[in-house]
Amino acid sequence: MALSTSPDIAQLIADTEAEILRLVQGADPATAGVYEMCRYHLGLDGSGSSGKRIRPLLGLLAYSSITGDHRRALPGAAAVELGHNFSLVHDDIEDDDRERRHRPTLWAVHGVPQAINTGDMLFSLSRIALHRLTDLGFPDRTVLRLMRLYDETCVALCEGQYLDIWMAEHDDGLSVELYFDMIGRKTAALISASIEAGAILATDDEQVIDRYRAFGWDLGIAFQLNDDLLGIWGPELTTGKEASDVPRKKKTLPVIYAFEQAERTDRERLVGLYANGRLNGDQTAEVIEILERTGAREYTRQRAQEHRDRALAALAGAGTIERAPRERLEEIIRSAISA
Repeated sequence: MALSTSPDIAQLIADTEAEILRLVQGADPATAGVYEMCRYHLGLDGSGSSGKRIRPLLGLLAYSSITGDHRRALPGAAAVELGHNFSLVHDDIEDDDRERRHRPTLWAVHGVPQAINTGDMLFSLSRIALHRLTDLGFPDRTVLRLMRLYDETCVALCEGQYLDIWMAEHDDGLSVELYFDMIGRKTAALISASIEAGAILATDDEQVIDRYRAFGWDLGIAFQLNDDLLGIWGPELTTGKEASDVPRKKKTLPVIYAFEQAERTDRERLVGLYANGRLNGDQTAEVIEILERTGAREYTRQRAQEHRDRALAALAGAGTIERAPRERLEEIIRSAISA
């Protein structure tokens, strides 16, 4: 997802990272190592990329599009990013991924036990982050509502990860419908919660909050479908990584759609190819040809555009008045479809 480099976006990200750094320093020398691991994974130790911080950014833009400023919402943004990264640490272990953002994953450097513990620490710190909202004067009922939202979102993330792992291990029972259920829990839920949280902190108007929630949900689905396209057809210069979903036999929407819709000969060939180990170059090319023949690429693009348009409509209906943050949100939506 490409983002503007305008100074306001850079400031939002810098302020979010400063808020996170308050939580991942650690004062006890005996336990300094776990905080070092947190900073390493988050890219806040100076050794590598920290990522786009898209989820906290969306929440801060939602808040400032209603209030005109973002600073009081920073603890909520930090909580979102810490929660997201706890799931990434665990995902890397579960997926046996040894590289993230062009450097070794946490478990590849420090081993599985310490990585699991660090993931747990990031989750716990995400909860601690929310308590600073009380110090900033937000009512207890608002803070409790955010805690409930984040807890329910973490449950959805775990449910989505269960489905993702199950789908990777099974060919029977796969369907486009199940795939959308999985990405709704694993991807859209957190993006939607990030934006809803910003709205909850900014207003008591439930209709506005509902619009922002809907905006975030459809943006999250569009974001994942765009990622599915890039994982197969995206150029490395655009994505920063090799388009490796097919050789790794990841069952994303284009592949599942092809399994459902391909002609018998192509479907049988797909089943045969996906029954073995990692695909070589010729096999990868063959799979991509089947996906193209089946119309899987265009189908995925159309569904992504459908959710993008629904997100834009939800944002338009929110009635917010702060122009610059609203324009940044619209920019992010439109850039979500890039493949």
